[in-house]
Amino acid sequence: MAKPARKPDPARFLNRELSWLEFNQRVLDEARNRANPLLERVKFFCITGSNLDEFFEVRVAGLKQQVEGGAAAEPGGDGLGPAETLRQVGRRVRRLVDEAYACWREELLPGLGRAGIRFLRHGQLDEADQRWLENFYRTTVHPVLTPLGIDPSHPFPLLQNKALNMIVELEVSHLGETERRLAVVQVPPNLPRLVRLPRADGRRDYIFLGQIVGAHLGLLFPGRRILGFWAVRVTRNGELYIDEEEVANLLKAVEDELQNRRKGAAVRLEVEQDCPPHLRARLLEHLSLGPDDLYVIDGPLHPGRILTITEGEHAPGLKDPPFHAPVTASLRGRADLFEAIRERDHLLHHPYESFEPVIQFLQQAATDPGVLAIKQTLYRTGGDPRIVGALMEAARQGKQVTAVVELMARFDEHNNIQWAQRLEQAGVHVVYGLRGLKIHAKMTLVVRAEPDGIRRYLHLSTGNYNATTARLYTDLGLLTCRADFGEDATSLFNLLTGVAQFQGLRKFIAAPFELHAQTLHLIRREAEHAAQGLPARITAKMNSLVDPDVIEALYAASQAGVEIDLIVRGICALRPGLPGVSERIRVRSLVDRFLEHSRVFHFENACQPQVFLGSADWMPRNFFRRIEVMFPVEDGLLRERLVEEVLAANLRDNCRARRLRPDGKYVAVTPARGEKAYRCQSELMRLALRGAGAAGDPAAEAAPPAPPRRVVVRGTPGR
Repeated sequence: MAKPARKPDPARFLNRELSWLEFNQRVLDEARNRANPLLERVKFFCITGSNLDEFFEVRVAGLKQQVEGGAAAEPGGDGLGPAETLRQVGRRVRRLVDEAYACWREELLPGLGRAGIRFLRHGQLDEADQRWLENFYRTTVHPVLTPLGIDPSHPFPLLQNKALNMIVELEVSHLGETERRLAVVQVPPNLPRLVRLPRADGRRDYIFLGQIVGAHLGLLFPGRRILGFWAVRVTRNGELYIDEEEVANLLKAVEDELQNRRKGAAVRLEVEQDCPPHLRARLLEHLSLGPDDLYVIDGPLHPGRILTITEGEHAPGLKDPPFHAPVTASLRGRADLFEAIRERDHLLHHPYESFEPVIQFLQQAATDPGVLAIKQTLYRTGGDPRIVGALMEAARQGKQVTAVVELMARFDEHNNIQWAQRLEQAGVHVVYGLRGLKIHAKMTLVVRAEPDGIRRYLHLSTGNYNATTARLYTDLGLLTCRADFGEDATSLFNLLTGVAQFQGLRKFIAAPFELHAQTLHLIRREAEHAAQGLPARITAKMNSLVDPDVIEALYAASQAGVEIDLIVRGICALRPGLPGVSERIRVRSLVDRFLEHSRVFHFENACQPQVFLGSADWMPRNFFRRIEVMFPVEDGLLRERLVEEVLAANLRDNCRARRLRPDGKYVAVTPARGEKAYRCQSELMRLALRGAGAAGDPAAEAAPPAPPRRVVVRGTPGR
C-alpha cells in the first residue's frame, strides 16, 4: 500500500491546481458560448462561482496552511512548492474572476433584460413596489436579523463561511461629539438572496436581498445616521480535521467538527466594488488576510444563488428542451428484475437512460420474500427517500440490511449524518467503513434464496446512489448476478464491516490494496504488446489524472508505440504531445449540458480487449486513501457498446470538446473542413430515445449539434 519513492521530472508534469483552474475556465467558456440558451449560460456562470468557492475552501486553504506552517513542503510533480503555487493560483484566479463578471455584466445581464428578466435596485422601484418590499422586509426579513455594533465593548463578530454580511457605517453622537462607528448585519443563509417582485403580467423582476436590507437599515439602527452599507463575503477553510485513531464515536466527532467549519481560518474576502478602502483594510486586518486575498467584485457576491432564476417555466429557447430519459431497452417492461438479471448483464447509462431500474432493484429487493440480505455503500444519496426508504422497509420486513455510510463525503456530511441516524432507528446496521479510508466504491449486494440455492445480485456503478445527480451527471452502472462478482462483493462488504482482512479478489480490483499496481500492470502490458508488434491501444475516461507513477507509465507506453486517448474532464497533470515523451498521447475534455462523471478504461490487449468501469480516478487519493472498486465488463455486447458508442462518441465530439496542449492550455475542437458537427451528448440522447422507440419525441431535438462560437479569452494567449 505504500507508494514507491520517485523524483519526477518537473518538465513532464502540469500543476494540479492550475489544471483545475483551466477546467473552471472551460465551464466559464460555456457561459460565454452563445450557442447555449441564455439561462443555460447563466447556469454555467453560477457553477463557475460555486466551483471557485470549493476551490478556496479546500485547495487554497491547504496551500495557505503549508505556507504558514513554515515547513519546507515537498514540491509537486511539476516542481512548484506551495508558496509559488499559491502565487500563480492567485494570478490565474483573478483573470478568471474578472472574465466571469465581465461576462455577467456585458453579456448575461443585458441578455436577461431583453428576455424580460431584470435585476432592479431599490432606487428604481415605484411606490407600489417599495410598499410591497417594506411589508416583505417587516414580516420575513427583519425578525431574523441581528445588528451587531463594533466598539470597545463589542468586538468584531465572526463572519461565517460564505454567509452574506452587510458592513454598515454609522454616525453616532457620544458625549456631545459625532463619531463614525461600524456595525455588521448578518443575513441568515435560509433567506432567499433574490426576491421576485409581484407582477400580474408574468414579468420576472428581481431585487437582491442585500438591497432590501440596505434600504431598511433605519429600522435596525433607529436614531442613527446611515453613511453607507456594503455587502461582504468571507470564505473559510472547509476541511474537517478528525483524527480517527483518537475518536471513540466518529459520527459525534464529525457533527462537532461541522460546527467548526463555519469558523475556520479565513482564506478569501470578497467585497462590493464601492466598498471604501479603509473598510477593506479593516476587514483584512481582522481576518488576518493580506491584499492578495481580497477580491473586489463588480456584480453579485454569490453567483450560485442566482440559479433560482432558471427554475420554473420560461419562454422557449431560454433553456435546453427537457430530456426524459427512457428505461434501457433490455429492461423495458420487465417487472421482475431478478429474472431479467439472471438472463444477462444489463448496462445503465445515465442520464441518457433512466435511473428508475436502480430504484426498482432496491424496492423489489426490500419486499421480495426470497431476499435474505441487502448491503449497500452510500456516499452522496441526495436524501432520496426511495433509496434510503427501501433499506428501511427491508429492515422492517426482517431482512439483514447493512449500509456502509461515508460520513466524511465533503460538504455532504450533514445530510449523511441525518440519514445514518434514520437508518439506525429503522433497524439498519450502519457502519462507517475503515479508519483513515473514505468509502467511495458504489455497490449494492442483494442475497436471495432461490430454488437452486443462494444467488447474489449486484448493482455496481461509477456514480452515487443519487437520483437527482443521475439526471445531471453521466455515469454507468451494471446489474449482474455473476458468481465471481458476488463473491468479490461479499468479501469487500465483510472487509468494510470489520470482520475480515483483505485476501485478494477474483474479478474486482480494489483500492487501496491492488488498484494502483494493477493499473500500472495494465498500462505496461500494452507497452509490451506494442514492443512485440501486437495491437496496443488505451482509451481511458475519468474525471482527474494526477498520479505521477501512472503518468510515467503512460509516457513509457507512448514511447513504446501505444496509441493513447485520454478523456479527462477536470485536472490533468500529464503533458500530451511532448516530443520523445508523449507524442502518441492525446487528451481531451468535454464540458456540456451534463457533467461528465463516468470512469471507463479500455485496454486493447492484443485483440483481446478488456474494459473496466469503476469509482476511482487516477489520483493518489483514490489509489491510496479510499476504498474504490474497478470491475470488468465481461459481456461482449456491453463491452462493444462501451467502446463503440460511449468512448467513440466522446472522442468524436467536435462541438463541446477541448484538446489539451503541452503547455497546459486547452483549445476548442471544431469540425474540419467538410466534417459534420458532432455533439457527443446530443447524439447519446438521440441514441437513447431511438432505442426507446421515441425518435419522434421533441426531446430528441434537444441541444442540436452546432459548432460553438470561438471564445477569445483575455489574457490567455492561444486559447
